[in-house]
Amino acid sequence: MLPWVLLDTARIPGGGELKLKRRGSEFSIMLGDNELMNSRLSGSEEALATLSAAKIGDRLAPHVLIGGLGMGFTLRAALKTLGASALIEVAELVPEVIAWARGPMTEVYAGSLEDSRVKITEGDVGRIIRSSAGAYDAILLDVDNGPDGLTRMANDGLYDGPGLAAARKSLNPGGVLAVWSSGPDGDFTRRLRKARFEVEENRVRAGRSKGARHMIWIATRA
Repeated sequence: MLPWVLLDTARIPGGGELKLKRRGSEFSIMLGDNELMNSRLSGSEEALATLSAAKIGDRLAPHVLIGGLGMGFTLRAALKTLGASALIEVAELVPEVIAWARGPMTEVYAGSLEDSRVKITEGDVGRIIRSSAGAYDAILLDVDNGPDGLTRMANDGLYDGPGLAAARKSLNPGGVLAVWSSGPDGDFTRRLRKARFEVEENRVRAGRSKGARHMIWIATRA
């Protein structure tokens, strides 16, 4: 078996260190010993986009915010699912992740960053949400392993009461907040409902038909 090769590292503002590794045509992004994402497993990240799009699919020109560029699987699924008039803004905190997308992992992104519907913003998605009242039809969050601050403690502010209130305010009526997690979290489900969202919990495979089951919350602003 081919060995993993370390391609680059990146410091997370206020957090730890990301490592980009490659083994043949396979890529992995890790935080310490935790693998955050792998280029062979894209099913649940794609579902984050497709489940959200199903909720807002009748909107002619949806404005979507994706928190976390990752390996671009959510972005690519959104581009396939949403119409030609969609505007998709991707907020990525770590500049090296954007550089990896345009450098060693170009083949994984398959030209998605050059799509005219895409805007890449280097910055904190929480700050964007708090400053964008009524701006979005959907907000898709995949910035951590779930509704807690594994990669950086500041991410906790996305999932607490004030953070959810800010997300609700940033959505148009009927808009969707979608959150990816490696597993279920009953406390988070209760916080979403307390923040006046209608909540659906979806268990989806990490791969398209196999792998661990991840959780995606689809929370609709009533």
